[in-house]
Formats: sequence, C-alpha cells, structure tokens
Amino acid sequence: MASTVGQVMRRMASTAGQVIRCKAAVAWEAGKPLVIEEVEVAPPQAMEVRLKILFTSLCHTDVYFWEAKGQTPLFPRIFGHEAGAIVESVGDGVTDLKPGDHVLPVFTGECKECRHCKSEESNMCDLLRINTDRGVMLNDGKSRFSIRGQPIYHFVGTSTFSEYTVVHAGCAAKIIRLLLLTKFVSSAVGFLQVGLKQQFNCSCLGATLNVAKPKKGSSVAIFGLGAVGLAAAEGARISGASRIIGVDLNSKRFEEAKKFGVTEFVNPKDHDKPVHEVIAEMTNGGVDRSVECTGSISAMVSAFECVHDGWGVAVLVGVPNKDDAFKTHPMNILNERTLKGTFFGNYKPRSDLPSVVEKYMNKELELEKFITHEVPFSEINKAFEYMLSGASLRCIIRMDA
Repeated sequence: MASTVGQVMRRMASTAGQVIRCKAAVAWEAGKPLVIEEVEVAPPQAMEVRLKILFTSLCHTDVYFWEAKGQTPLFPRIFGHEAGAIVESVGDGVTDLKPGDHVLPVFTGECKECRHCKSEESNMCDLLRINTDRGVMLNDGKSRFSIRGQPIYHFVGTSTFSEYTVVHAGCAAKIIRLLLLTKFVSSAVGFLQVGLKQQFNCSCLGATLNVAKPKKGSSVAIFGLGAVGLAAAEGARISGASRIIGVDLNSKRFEEAKKFGVTEFVNPKDHDKPVHEVIAEMTNGGVDRSVECTGSISAMVSAFECVHDGWGVAVLVGVPNKDDAFKTHPMNILNERTLKGTFFGNYKPRSDLPSVVEKYMNKELELEKFITHEVPFSEINKAFEYMLSGASLRCIIRMDA
C-alpha cells in the first residue's frame, strides 16, 4: 500500500482539475452482475472532493439496493460506501481537506453548520443525511460519473466501487493519525478495517456503547448474528457485559459468534414459545439491554419485550420494510421499559470517527476477525456471491489488484 500511496500523490498535481478516466464496477440493472467499465470522473465542484479509493468492501445495504427490493430502481449506478481513500483534489470552498489526506468516505455527512450538527444530542445532518434515492451531487443536481456521455448515478453520496469518486466535503472524515503511523498506513488490511467501522462497527458498535450503554456485569441480548449483530456483540464485550445472548434463526452462526463474546444462544425455531419469554426465563425476568440488528419487525418487538421491566433498554438498528408497523402493548412501556432507535451509532461522522480509530489503534477493538475474504477489484462479483451465500462477514475488495 505504501507504494500505492506514493504513486497516487505524485499523480495528483497532473490530474487536479482534469477529467479522470478509471475503472468502476457499474450496476446496469437490478440484481445483475456488476460490469467493470471505463468511466469518466469529473473534477470536484464547490464543497466537493475527489478521492482515490484504495480499498473498499461490500455491505448488505449495497446488496439491498442493488436487488432493488421494495425500492424505485435507479440505474445505471455505482454502489459502495465502505472504503479507505486519499484526497486527490478539492473543489472551491474546501478548507479542512487537502490532496494527500487520508479519509473515510461516509454515507451520512456532517456539515457542522445545521441545528443537528450543532446539537450534542444528534448526529443527523440536515444537509448531508443519507439519501438512497438521490443519485446526483447536491451542488448542481448532476452526476460526476459518465460513460461516453451517459450519466452514471451515485449511491448514498459515496460510490466507492470506482477507482476514483467525488463526494461532498462533509462526507469525508479525515483520519489524521493514519498519516503519522507508517506501519499502520502500510497495512492494507488495517486501513480498510478502519473504513469498515464507518458502517457496521459505527452503527452497531455505537448502538451498544453510545445508546444501549450496558453496565459492567449486565446482560445483553443481540438479535441477529451477521456482521452487524457481531459488531453490536463486540460493543457489549467491550462494555464488560457478563452475559451476551445471541438470537438467530441460523444455528450455524453460533460457533463464530463466540469469538465476539457471545456466551449463550437462542434459536427461536427450537422453542414452542415466543423468544422474549424464553429469554425472560433464562434471565429471571429479562435482559438489561437488547440490540436488534435484523430489520425484522417481529425481531424488533421481541427485542423490546425481552428486556427487564423497570430498567431494560432495547435499541433498534435494523431497517424494516417501509410498510411494517411496530406493535406492542402499552403496558410494556408503562412498566418502564425503554425503546430507542439509532442511526450510525450516534456518532457524528467527521467529529467522532477519529476516536473510533483510536480504539482500534489502542487494541480495544478486534477488527481482524470481521474480515473473512479478500478479492481483487476485477472479481468484485465474488464478494456478492460470498455475502448472498452467507459465507462472509466482510470481504476486502482491493482496488490495486
């Protein structure tokens, strides 16, 4: 990676202000394999930055919108939103980023000017919060990607499945310490691991650490043991929870989950009673905290109803279908159970991501175990196969391979 960084920095002066031709994985149709194409990437406009993507990864969010389930298809499109990158050039008005900076592209930005950004209680930027329906840049309503004059849509403002991409400056979190740690920067896996935190580790690690806030010695139930749920379990482990109960319909996930601190397991299919009753019996009335990571409305209700009355807190992370409705008896709330939601783990992306990097650097986070596969960019469709088959937690996609 060190040689890649050096090569990129030497090219920056010659490419700034120019259209860059590079490779990108384009989704031409919903559910069809991505096609490696030569695309043109326009220079950044005001308050935008153009990034050289070093490594990226596939997330369930990419797959969901690639399949266009329950959504209005927006194709052709370049997906991807987990990556490690270097700033290649900046547009007018950008003052806190410069060419050569190491950044993490983030799908939810931080303008630092709106009421949400100025509030200590919110991380949802009015200007730059995630928008899956917008495939163009805010500045002029146009795409920065094209193929022979045909616009190619962006995805959640990041589009990291391209060797170069353009993002709003508020959607690039600068990671200063990376510039100071030669050993860390030279580690391809290490750099991407930081990038991966912005999605499943920030959303779910933060859901546990920042929202559920389990106390040392407490009990925590995690609903869903995919990559998202395992990050939530990691948060419970870091918090010092003494019992971490994993709930999943696939018992094959249980052994792997032990590596993330999960101590007990429940497969709802193995019981003839509701899962919240099973957990209540296991814990003398319910767990202290629960984190729901599946998006299943029944799992959401169970996660809420399985927490102990008087002090139990349930946190919802999974995204439900648009027509779903959450239903529970009002007495479950009157009996002092608390239901919370979270977005991006309550982290302000530009302000707080460096502190998450510090946790990794200080060995408080064990990220290596999340990465199970690695493929070159030319074989990006294998990453889809791994995820759809359930074979991987996260798969590194090397842009230089």
